[in-house]
Amino acid sequence: MSDNTKVKCLDKVVVRFSGDSGDGMQLAGNIFTNVSAGVGNQVSTFPDYPAEIRAPQGSLSGVSGFQVSVGTGVHTPGDQADVLIAMNPAALKQNHKFLKPGGVIIVDIDSFRKADLDKALFTTEDPFKELGITAQVVEVPVTSMTKNALSESGLDNKSVLKCRNIFALGLVCWLFDRPLESALHHLRNKFAKKPAIFEANAKVLDAGYNYGNNIHASVSTYRIESDEIRPGHYTDINGNTATAWGLIMASEKSGRPLFLGSYPITPATDILHELAKRKDLGVKACQMEDEIAGVCSAIGAAFAGNLAVTSTSGPGLALKSEGIGLAVMAELPLVVIDVMRGGPSTGLPTKTEQTDLMQALYGRNGESPLAVVAPVSPTDCFTMAFEACRIAVEHMTPVILLSDAFIGNGSSAWRIPEADEYPAINPPYLPADRLNSGWRPYERNENTLVRYWAVPGTEGATHRLGGLEKDAVTGAISTDPVNHEKMVGIRREKIARIADEIPSQEVLCNPDADTLLVGWGGTYGHLYTAAQEINTAGTPLAFTQFRYINPLPANTGEILRRYKRVIVAELNTGQFADYLQMQFPEVCIERINKVQGQPFLVSEIVDRVNKIMEK
Repeated sequence: MSDNTKVKCLDKVVVRFSGDSGDGMQLAGNIFTNVSAGVGNQVSTFPDYPAEIRAPQGSLSGVSGFQVSVGTGVHTPGDQADVLIAMNPAALKQNHKFLKPGGVIIVDIDSFRKADLDKALFTTEDPFKELGITAQVVEVPVTSMTKNALSESGLDNKSVLKCRNIFALGLVCWLFDRPLESALHHLRNKFAKKPAIFEANAKVLDAGYNYGNNIHASVSTYRIESDEIRPGHYTDINGNTATAWGLIMASEKSGRPLFLGSYPITPATDILHELAKRKDLGVKACQMEDEIAGVCSAIGAAFAGNLAVTSTSGPGLALKSEGIGLAVMAELPLVVIDVMRGGPSTGLPTKTEQTDLMQALYGRNGESPLAVVAPVSPTDCFTMAFEACRIAVEHMTPVILLSDAFIGNGSSAWRIPEADEYPAINPPYLPADRLNSGWRPYERNENTLVRYWAVPGTEGATHRLGGLEKDAVTGAISTDPVNHEKMVGIRREKIARIADEIPSQEVLCNPDADTLLVGWGGTYGHLYTAAQEINTAGTPLAFTQFRYINPLPANTGEILRRYKRVIVAELNTGQFADYLQMQFPEVCIERINKVQGQPFLVSEIVDRVNKIMEK
């Protein structure tokens, strides 16, 4: 590079791609993320989709964003971006607020004509002045440069314009010194069946990179530090894909075939898509006609001896509730995945919240206890999907896995595990010696209270299950009030005893502080980063994040009682705080809540915690 090049060395950087929902910002962002993970950076992403299927081109409601943080010590996509790519005025207007002071904005100046400004509701011809932007603005003729690069490609104008995002990607790869060979590899895979499109995008990628070289004297570039990483095979993976792969691992480890009965719903549909590709691994993925059919098909598969799963989001979980109650009564292993989104009703389909917790815990008629777990990151979706399956199979119960749109759509760098890094899953099959002793379907292990699993086809183990109450001894239908109370107690205690087989809760950061910050599920990265910043600033703060919700880890009460003040932060109006307060009424609990369809910002957690601690 020229001696005039201004290079900023940072441990992490944040890039935000923005444009129309048809501008390919998600693709450009995903490729940049994959390339960065490939050179040893930690990554965390936040795809910010519009809710409209296809808003008018250039309109404010149709802006799509993709934010990624890459570098070392990365746990969140970042509060603010170092670099913002805005493909049109609407993208600039909606996203300039996410840029750090002194950051860089790259715009496609070809898309800033008066007609474009009017669509974005600008009232002057200088959008940068109108918005009060003081950042370094780089005006790049992305559209015209893309057309020039593909002037002899033979592609029609519409196809040429679809390559604009890859020109921007090439420029960003230059800006952050990313290898083009890796980006080309991902483009080749993306367009493997369309060689002409791949060639066009490869040419445009190179043109964007070369354009960066030509303007290097006027733009700051960035050198990003990388951590020493554990040897192994790494990939960038989003939470929904990780969930699907965790289910497959559980199928392998349990020896039971995997069945998914599902109905498409944002933001959970990608789990169905991924499992539908895995017929080579024996996966049966069925798209059913509705949510109720999805859960009922899975219940049938569980009775037949499959590792049975159904996936959905909040509205679908409501529809599945009666079916889940049937699985509770029949004591069948069933995994229900809820990738939470904003509600109620249709709500905010593409936005994130943690508002389904009480529905997961109590959203069924009667006393219907079941296990609830929650992954804390995109990569943890693999582990907790596996763990949900282990609990469901080994304890013969439905398990709800509470993911959310932020970690389901977001991605992180993931080391692909070896098979021996995960334990065997041991189904509680009916022992052979029980067949000759008058076995009944509700006969149980005395220690765990788990009923034995007689897979249909087992000679001498013919039986029926159903939704009516059963006699605790014979398994026959029973309306006896004393028996009903006994069975309610058994089902409740069976779930409680799962606490004996899950990890103890750990306290991080500064366990000896007198204040504990508590979170659960997908808020982990933001809360952990905030706790680190508060401790670095000199204020002692302990931190813990819950993955096991019902039952809670056995040492939960001991941890909470240890602290003078407990602060629970969550993306709802206080559901987990209420749950903890109900079980531990002696604990003083403060609350930090956000219900905006957006993840926490680290800065707002730091500010709110400091204010609470100043009281």
